[in-house]
Amino acid sequence: MTELPFSTLKIPNDWDRSGLPAWTYSSKELFALEREKLFLTHWQVIGHACDVPNPGDWLTFDLLGERAVVMRGQDGILRAFHNLCRHRGARVVDGTSGHCKGAIVCPFHGWVYNLDGTLRGASQPKSFGTLNRGDFGLKPIEMEAFHGFLFIRFSPGPQASVATIMAPFDADFSGYRLSDLMPVDAAVWTNDLPVNWKSVRDVDNEGYHVALAHPGLQDLYGRTYRDHQLANGLSMSIGWFGDVPGKGWSVRNYAKISPPRPELPPHLQGAWTYYGLFPNQVFSITPEGAQFYQELPLNEGLTRVTGRTYRWPNETRAQRVARYLAMRIDRDTSVEDQQLSIWSNESMKSDAFEGFHLSDLEYGLRCHHDGLRKVLPVVTLAKTPAEGQVAAINAEMTC
Repeated sequence: MTELPFSTLKIPNDWDRSGLPAWTYSSKELFALEREKLFLTHWQVIGHACDVPNPGDWLTFDLLGERAVVMRGQDGILRAFHNLCRHRGARVVDGTSGHCKGAIVCPFHGWVYNLDGTLRGASQPKSFGTLNRGDFGLKPIEMEAFHGFLFIRFSPGPQASVATIMAPFDADFSGYRLSDLMPVDAAVWTNDLPVNWKSVRDVDNEGYHVALAHPGLQDLYGRTYRDHQLANGLSMSIGWFGDVPGKGWSVRNYAKISPPRPELPPHLQGAWTYYGLFPNQVFSITPEGAQFYQELPLNEGLTRVTGRTYRWPNETRAQRVARYLAMRIDRDTSVEDQQLSIWSNESMKSDAFEGFHLSDLEYGLRCHHDGLRKVLPVVTLAKTPAEGQVAAINAEMTC
């Protein structure tokens, strides 16, 4: 087995194989805490610098009542703002991405903002009396970039900088030259599932199910696939293909067409790699392209699985065909995982459900749950707290 360039966590000889209790997958009160202390305070990837290459280009990101817009200014600098007019709170841009020629004009009353977020002027300014434009620019949002990928967080949180957290991935991301990625047509994809977001992550956080549930991936690289858990909420999964021709049409032709990339570090050649960042996002990279995907909860029982897809610059015909075949394999895998997520989430409602009993091959799920326990210690309680007490109990347990 190829050696990885970073250390991974060792699985204990005897560890608690249980998971989160069933009530944590349906509690409205817990979901409110997850919004406040998990999703709004942890970094979320929203795109790549290549998505906004020119001054005036923008892309948006919505999460649990908060709205962000990232825009490239006339000076070439990328900035993140709340997508919220300072007059009445309307969206200053609408859609997933777009372009402003020279300024942002709020569609509600026509307030005009410069591309750096400063207020250029209000419509009919005399009607406001004294209005200091310097006090009414778009509100900024914390943003960082890592190898071209753009991350924001709506509120200050426990995580360090993105570069610090993801430092173990730095060499791999450099080897792939992810800063050079280019967007593809119809790059954004979404799918809403009637499940709690944790049920989606539970499925994706372990490879124990690959052999049976994902015949395409098993055919492609299942003989070599491994999950690796790192510190600080990171994970890395990898599988090497090409040792067998493949049985299925997509896998067989992909293994035949995928061009070699000898410039990559040895452990990344002929590999599909997945890099996870707590609590809800994964970067998936193949020799032909890259994507990120994440679970964005809409409420405690509805989750939007979404992501963006990218290609390498100067893409050859063989790379394009291989990327198409990889998409077919991924598409089937996604459908399979969606059904598993639904079944898993349904089980939480059954009186017969007595909790998880995890394999060593599911240690990634345990690590993710440990991350949740650290942020929200109330989830360690086996029984549902009394109504209206989840936040108070969590605060007491946090002290």
